Amino acid sequence: AGHDDHSVDDDNSSIRSSSPANSPVMDRNPSPPPDREGEQGGEEVDAIGETVYSKHWLFSTFTRLIQIVSEQNMGDSDAQMQLPEEDEDELCKIWDMAMDKDVAGFLQEFKAADILLGVITKSRCPRLTEICVGILGNIACFPDTCLTLSQNNDLGAVLLLLLGDTDPPTLLETTRLLLTCVSQSDVSSLWLERVRQQTSVCSSLCFIMCSSTNMDLLVKVGELVDKLFDLDEELMKTWVTAGSQPSDEEEEEEGERRLDVASSLLEAAKQLRSESPEGLEVYLHALQLLTTIHHGIQTLAVAGGTGQALWTFLCEVVCEDLCQPDDPPFVLQEQKGLLVHALAVLSVLVSESLCSPVLPLVGSMLRVLQYHREVSSGHGQKEKEEEEEEKVDEQLQALIQTTVEFLSDIITDLTKDAVCELVTRGYLTEKTCLSAVGSLLPQFSPAVSSPSL
Repeated sequence: AGHDDHSVDDDNSSIRSSSPANSPVMDRNPSPPPDREGEQGGEEVDAIGETVYSKHWLFSTFTRLIQIVSEQNMGDSDAQMQLPEEDEDELCKIWDMAMDKDVAGFLQEFKAADILLGVITKSRCPRLTEICVGILGNIACFPDTCLTLSQNNDLGAVLLLLLGDTDPPTLLETTRLLLTCVSQSDVSSLWLERVRQQTSVCSSLCFIMCSSTNMDLLVKVGELVDKLFDLDEELMKTWVTAGSQPSDEEEEEEGERRLDVASSLLEAAKQLRSESPEGLEVYLHALQLLTTIHHGIQTLAVAGGTGQALWTFLCEVVCEDLCQPDDPPFVLQEQKGLLVHALAVLSVLVSESLCSPVLPLVGSMLRVLQYHREVSSGHGQKEKEEEEEEKVDEQLQALIQTTVEFLSDIITDLTKDAVCELVTRGYLTEKTCLSAVGSLLPQFSPAVSSPSL
């Protein structure tokens, strides 16, 4: 991704120096690029790999980058600096170039990561920091270069500290880089260990989720948290437990409130509800992961805690936003991801007696089964044969299974008055009844092959 895709303005976000506090490295200016004067001349030799990009131009631009940060540090140490437009344009070219595998490999050979790290730790210009992190993010998109980057412990420490920055574009690029590295199986364990050791990561991410109004940043942070939880259950337990413990006396005296993971995920999900269905789905999956561990359920069960607020929010999403009566049945295919995660969490909340099912929720689940039945039986024979040859839609199957199990758990507890209310409100109709019976009957009578109506 290039600089145009990741420079996000947020007027509601404050900006400070992008230089990480207590940086573990770089008490001096970055070293200049290696001396390449001995290389043979000619355009062919000057080109990077199979590209048309010039090595000489790259050396010159990096030399200028070091000059920029050196000039910044000669001025007022507390003043925030601006990046000259011409320099910004040249550096953004490198940002875009780094998406090429040959260029990324050359930058790695060129020790560009060390130069960029030095600039990041010395920079007092948020835009310059953003660009440098963005270049590293593009270099990390390739397995070989990602491996080399990931083995740089100083870089790893600085990037995790950058999560405490307040500049949204810098945070976006930092999160993107971390997500790229964590997602590569060869190096994910390295990054997970760093995250476990750097306790500030949890509080930094929670602060972003609770306070940011930058949609792109919220989505990327959600993807990072979801990936971390998916890869490391022990890390998830640690973060959940840390957030549920009372603040120490010093924090209380300073008036600080400890941010817990569950409420932070919920707050970000609320922000994304109307803005980004894809982002909302990521957060619902992360919340679902929380309900797979005892510590997560305990956190939701705390009186006056996140459990009730989460229940209310998810009921609104399912009953008001998804699978509505006037939607065509195939909407189920578009919304299956949101529905399966939301219903899975709601099911846990009910099974743990944290909340009681409401009739609109029952109606929505009946409609899910109805739409699935209509879509499944609405194709021609040729289309059916083509579908059978395609890969099974595991997510849709998971949605139907979750819905069926949830309904089977609560349907026997419905009173006669509740059933009459379902009919009165139009939730329980002939169509929904047929669909529900066809789906639910195997749950109660596995030996019966077809319902007798």
